[in-house]
Amino acid sequence: MITPTYDYLLVLASVLVSFMATFTGLTLTSGISALPENRRKMQIVMAALALGGGIWSMHFVAILAMRFPFSIDYDSLYTLGSALIAILMAGLALLIVHFAPPTRGYRVAAGTILGNGIVAMHYVGMSAIRGCLPIYDSVGVVLAVAGSTIIGIAVISLTYGRRDTAHVVASSVIFGASVVAVHFVAIAWTTFQPSEEITVFTPLIESGTLPLLVMFSAFVICGTFLLASTNYVFAGFGGDAALVAADGRGANPATGPVPAPTEPRATAPVMLPGEIPRIPYERDKRTHFISADQVIALRAEGHYTVLYTFDEKLFCPWSISEAANRLPESLYLRTHRSYLVNIHHVTAFERHKDNGSCHFDGARSLKFVPVSRGNVAGVREALGL
Repeated sequence: MITPTYDYLLVLASVLVSFMATFTGLTLTSGISALPENRRKMQIVMAALALGGGIWSMHFVAILAMRFPFSIDYDSLYTLGSALIAILMAGLALLIVHFAPPTRGYRVAAGTILGNGIVAMHYVGMSAIRGCLPIYDSVGVVLAVAGSTIIGIAVISLTYGRRDTAHVVASSVIFGASVVAVHFVAIAWTTFQPSEEITVFTPLIESGTLPLLVMFSAFVICGTFLLASTNYVFAGFGGDAALVAADGRGANPATGPVPAPTEPRATAPVMLPGEIPRIPYERDKRTHFISADQVIALRAEGHYTVLYTFDEKLFCPWSISEAANRLPESLYLRTHRSYLVNIHHVTAFERHKDNGSCHFDGARSLKFVPVSRGNVAGVREALGL
């Protein structure tokens, strides 16, 4: 049996790569629910490449941290196949989150897929080692599968429960550290034995070549991490922030810079009798306006909102809190911390055990919105129930 030693600088590097990849992947998905379907898919592809590629990079940085008393090589098929597995399963999890209904069941499914993508990538990647034979203890396998599944579900629930800066950063720290923990827990229950030379039918990646591949992958992850984190760092300095300003508002190139934190929040405007407010939305690099009575609901998406009409979804630069302040209570009702509903378009109300849902028959963009337990009484009263 061979007991490897560790280069702890590379172990630390694997932790940093894991965190940066997670933060980048989760940041790239912010606000994409309001994008057209094709652009949303492309954004998910980019996020999956960052998330899955980063998990793969972390794994092989951690493997390179192990020091064996002899030279080892890596089977190219298993090495690159493990990267493909991580990217595909991360992409599938993100597709479920952003295209399936926002229910707990789908989020659990997405978290399970994401978590088990880590385990599948790990063991396929370990199978790439040539020069020694890894032998897995069943206890380690069970712990890795159970741990990664719980982690995946927890991170998806935390990230998409509330899309703000604190939750994205917290999810990145938890998931990044957990990916590393799962790797080393699995390694702790893995033993290595010398193996005889075997005939291979795929090219080998030499021990000096793999670090170059991992360095290139990590370099790309670092670059995209810097671009994503710039939005957070400079949000308070008037830049075109993609996510958040200090007062909770966002900005984009079409609407101009983020207002300074001292700017007072908007309050509900004084309306003339019968006057209906307009809501801004972004399309084709322009700011358009839609009458509030044509919108059936608004949903929080980070520090922006998604407008639902009967036929489509639109991107609105307002936060959900700003929308609640600007829109008259006689027209819009808060049913959930993430939803505002135009009560005149609600066609049915369904009471569940301790919460409920408002339905919009005939709407193609949105079938129903949840009503949280604390808002059930107010919704029923507004609907005359």
